[in-house]
Amino acid sequence: MSRYLVWFFLGSVFILSPFIGSAELDINKISDLSTLDSSIFFELRVPRVLFAFFAGVILSLCGLLFQTLFRNALMTPYTLGVSSGAVLGAGVAIKLGLGSLFFGITAIHLFGFFGALFSVFLLLYLSKFLKNAHHESLLLLGIALSLFYTAALMIIFYLGSAMQNDMLIRFTMGSLSTIGWQSPIIVGFIAALLLSLLYMYRFELQLLGISDESAKLKGVDTKKVTHLLLLLSSFAIGILVSISGPIGFVGLITPHIVAKLHPSTINRRIIKTALFGGLFLVFCDTITRALSTQSELPIGIVTALIGGPFFIYLIIRKKQ
Repeated sequence: MSRYLVWFFLGSVFILSPFIGSAELDINKISDLSTLDSSIFFELRVPRVLFAFFAGVILSLCGLLFQTLFRNALMTPYTLGVSSGAVLGAGVAIKLGLGSLFFGITAIHLFGFFGALFSVFLLLYLSKFLKNAHHESLLLLGIALSLFYTAALMIIFYLGSAMQNDMLIRFTMGSLSTIGWQSPIIVGFIAALLLSLLYMYRFELQLLGISDESAKLKGVDTKKVTHLLLLLSSFAIGILVSISGPIGFVGLITPHIVAKLHPSTINRRIIKTALFGGLFLVFCDTITRALSTQSELPIGIVTALIGGPFFIYLIIRKKQ
């Protein structure tokens, strides 16, 4: 019964979220497209809710993917330094002052993608030299990469102008603020692509979650499937981080909560994890907009406040 209450609560927040914010809306005026209430609702609130939902889908699916492929409950793009690599790539683009390159793709998006991609393949390469590559050693390696990327980003801060540094500070805090439908459409397309691919390879992913040997015995090309899934997840994380900035711990929390609510095999939890991740991030974003503060609380702070204690709990439980 408790699982249904959780889903009902998150679903209700999703429906009510567009009506929550610093500006009170008159429901009777929303249908009139010429009013300010209608503009706020359809150009700010609804796109933002959808943007948060699709971002949560990407983060939760990437978390599930990393935890399965590396067979470690603490593995996510955030803890492994992949998000930090995307942030550094986007920071380099901001420092260089690069704008749109082609077909509306900005340098920030492209650099963020290559930063995430570089981090993934660097982890895969360095893991060959680790005896315990799928456990604590790889996690420590990811933390070391995050610290290195942070140091490199501090150099960019030091060399950047006041305007560039202000952009970087706001960027690194994470934000789901958006105007119009461009960002929700881009992130929504990537979320749908990621979900489709993971669902397509759901049985291979289930076997890889056990061991590479089990997957090979079933005829799975483990190297090809692993690289394909990591490539797409890096693409998704790189694009998302370049738009919203880093949003941590969503990929860590949601797969474990869904596993508790719906104990089953991984291939049956993919869609549930995607939905829960999207609804959970909408809930976190609604909190930031509901608080009566002079400036909006960055979404990254809210997810860190929730995810930090959860991360500690997972470490303690694993040791026990």
